[in-house]
Amino acid sequence: MTNDDTYNMLSTPGEGLYKEKGSKFIASAFTVFSEDEAKKAIAEIKKQYYDARHHCFAYMIGPDKKNFRSSDDGEPSGTAGKPILNQILSKDVTNVCVVVTRYFGGIKLGTSGLINAYKTAARDALDNAQVIEKTINEIYSLEFGYPLMNEVMRVMKEENLEQLNPRFEMDCYIEFSTRKNEAERIADKFRSIYGVKTTYIKTL
Repeated sequence: MTNDDTYNMLSTPGEGLYKEKGSKFIASAFTVFSEDEAKKAIAEIKKQYYDARHHCFAYMIGPDKKNFRSSDDGEPSGTAGKPILNQILSKDVTNVCVVVTRYFGGIKLGTSGLINAYKTAARDALDNAQVIEKTINEIYSLEFGYPLMNEVMRVMKEENLEQLNPRFEMDCYIEFSTRKNEAERIADKFRSIYGVKTTYIKTL
């Protein structure tokens, strides 16, 4: 089976530091699950280092890595945000935000100097964080009458599925989560039980 249903993310934050010609680059890498979370985290860093000149950043969100953004925050175009983003890509992680705060030392570093500084600080922070592998999971709901309970529970047990948000009222409702690569096969097992309504909800 191919592992196209896994991704990597940080399990702990990481910090990095790079110094060049008096300038200091402080990098922070942390986990975020939405753009709002990223914006809040960036705002916190700006508050923490309120007297710094630049707070350049990049973030990437989602297992598919399609939601990303980078900012040079006043540095010459392409010298800060992109090198930070490239380090996130190089580390092959997602659900991550890296902010590199610069204290200017009075001597200009030039384009290549800036790129190297932001790249090195970001890499340092990511290297100092712990990385874990996560699976991409799909969530389905099952709706059925009480007489089908034993059949549904037999499949739940066979596939080692955990009941999520169960509701047993006039009819029964259960959600389950499973790896993306296994989802269609397991959903088909439930669909084969006459009277069970199987509905895809979302991918996590």
